Amino acid sequence: MIREILASAPLFLLLAARALALIETAPLLSSEANPQVARVALAGFAAYAAFPSAQAIDTAGLELFSFSFILLLIGEAIIGIIMGFFITMIFSAFSTAGQFFSLPMGFSASETFDPLSQTENPLMGQYLNLVAMLVFLSLNGFNELFLGGFWRSVQSINVAALASGREAVTGMLLAGLSRLFLDAMMISLPIMGTLFLTSLATGLISKAAPQINILTEGFPISITVAFMLILATLPAMVEAFGRVINSGFSAVETLYIQIGRQITGGGI
Repeated sequence: MIREILASAPLFLLLAARALALIETAPLLSSEANPQVARVALAGFAAYAAFPSAQAIDTAGLELFSFSFILLLIGEAIIGIIMGFFITMIFSAFSTAGQFFSLPMGFSASETFDPLSQTENPLMGQYLNLVAMLVFLSLNGFNELFLGGFWRSVQSINVAALASGREAVTGMLLAGLSRLFLDAMMISLPIMGTLFLTSLATGLISKAAPQINILTEGFPISITVAFMLILATLPAMVEAFGRVINSGFSAVETLYIQIGRQITGGGI
């Protein structure tokens, strides 16, 4: 196996570039908590594991570090970035859902740096993002990411097919953005609706009893109601998280099938 890799060094480097781009953009793997050396080593191991099944990439007659090779290397990195970016959009739905009900809950000003998403995120967005990561791990998400994602991509997608199927890729990304806001709204809607009714009730109470300082009493009520709702709906949220993650992987596999049909002869 090592001799085959050394004899086909351009192919191995192309696979490693795709794997490293995926790891650098995928959630959790791209965290600064993971050393860069570990990420590079993981990319090399993924390329080593996928090397025997790289049917979509043909490097016959390709010289190492030639101009054509550099272009192919950039194209392979773009493929990995697209896969990692789409997975990131899936997880952004959960943090966005937390941002939606952080404002009526009274936690909108409590934004801190989230090490998982590498962005400033309200506390509830961080909480839902953490729950989503745990659901991702419980669903063997890394197996799906590397076996159903990276390993399947080296069998069905190359740079030429990606260029010719850019309409399908653009459509998938636009559909992912639309589904991001839809999933975030569906996840946060029960809590947002209940908090709206809570705010309406406290407003009516302030009109009926003006001596009550609703400004000091309203926020504790909203926070208590929100935490009780999160506790009551957490099992349903976890199930919804699992459906969103599985639907995201299904969308990626559908894209592989659409683009893979455009490859003729398996070459670039």
